[in-house]
Amino acid sequence: MVVDMTTASFFLLALLHILTGIDGQHHHNNANMPAPSFGSTMENITVINGRDASFTCVVLNIGPHRVAWIKADDKGILAMHDRVLTNNARLSVMHSDLHTWTLHIRDVHRSDRGVYMCQINSDPMLSQTASLEVVVPPDILNEEGGGEVLIPEGGMARLSCKAKGFPQPRVTWRREDGQDIVIRSGALQKQKVPIFEGEVLTFHKITRSEMGAYLCIASNNVPPSVSRRIVVNVHFYPIIQVHNQLVGGPLGSNITLDCMVEASPKPINYWARESGEIIIPNDKYRMEELDVNTYTTRLRLHLKLSSNADEGGYKCCSKNSIGDSEGTITVYATKRVEEEKSLGRWSDHDEEGGAEEPDSVDDSDNTSLEVTTTHFTLGRVTPPAGPSSRRANNNNIQSPTQNKMSIIRSSGSIAQTAVRPQSYYLVAIISFFSLIVTLL
Repeated sequence: MVVDMTTASFFLLALLHILTGIDGQHHHNNANMPAPSFGSTMENITVINGRDASFTCVVLNIGPHRVAWIKADDKGILAMHDRVLTNNARLSVMHSDLHTWTLHIRDVHRSDRGVYMCQINSDPMLSQTASLEVVVPPDILNEEGGGEVLIPEGGMARLSCKAKGFPQPRVTWRREDGQDIVIRSGALQKQKVPIFEGEVLTFHKITRSEMGAYLCIASNNVPPSVSRRIVVNVHFYPIIQVHNQLVGGPLGSNITLDCMVEASPKPINYWARESGEIIIPNDKYRMEELDVNTYTTRLRLHLKLSSNADEGGYKCCSKNSIGDSEGTITVYATKRVEEEKSLGRWSDHDEEGGAEEPDSVDDSDNTSLEVTTTHFTLGRVTPPAGPSSRRANNNNIQSPTQNKMSIIRSSGSIAQTAVRPQSYYLVAIISFFSLIVTLL
């Protein structure tokens, strides 16, 4: 006949209680010993799954009585005094002194949680209980799709992260770079949050600015918290921005062409002449690629303007699996003023636009003609006009006769460079009247 283990444990405990009770009563009556009692209250225990747990029961005046350990949930006897009665190898009992009994559980499992009882087989029977709570650190369940999500720009992305543990973990999301997460609830409504709570993070009409790594974090106040990293890649064809479309410099100088490329996946970038000839790095050309963020790259072409053959269009080109794009920068060369002067081709005549002098002006009148190119107003000298102003005034050049009759105004006085014929008549008349007055 098969006997249930729990039933057998009760029979054994009852038999032990009867025998020891009678014996204890006999000794008690004979020796007049005090009844047993508990010296302290058992404490509830919370332990992390996999750790060890221990219950301590302090009994005073134990006498001939025995201490038993019982799991109150299923009424199973675990140990009697200093002997384990269950086949669980993770359990052990210890009697350290006359008053202290300890039940020790190694490598605690979730199935070990419950109420434990320390019982004395006295008459009446004494017992006290304490609970064991087993908590489990969070763990993130593996989801299909791995740690990377590919989505075209403008599409929808759904990130899922489920966790288990006890208590049930709380799942939150945040960006690895610390930026806010953009949540769109409608066509025009969007919200930026530093942390998003929930097992599923959904992106509607995703943009390139939302590309990056996202961390799913599960925690339930049981260390350690765990996280999972998911990279969101948004794909779009290259877009090139050229801020300076016209770049120039003197011959012999070094110039830099600059453009910004946005593309995903990572594109192939290169420079080419307007004719389509691809530029290869050498002593004349030097190229740079600087990563601004996950999808933006700054391209630079350092060029030495050696001759006029270097002028023309230069193309900044980018190509990926989605498409390609290019931007054009025009390069022109200028000559230094010092170089023009050294070649003897720089003069005031060139500066004035190369206008021909009138045929009526001979060499003897050049000095007077030069006087008219400098203007004096109210005693303050006005600098000569620039080339454009001089070209505009060529039609107003005075004749040599008029130049000789012009008046140069200086500070505080007026100096006459020539006198009009009418002035001679006026002076003669005044002199005549002065002579008559003197004679009278």
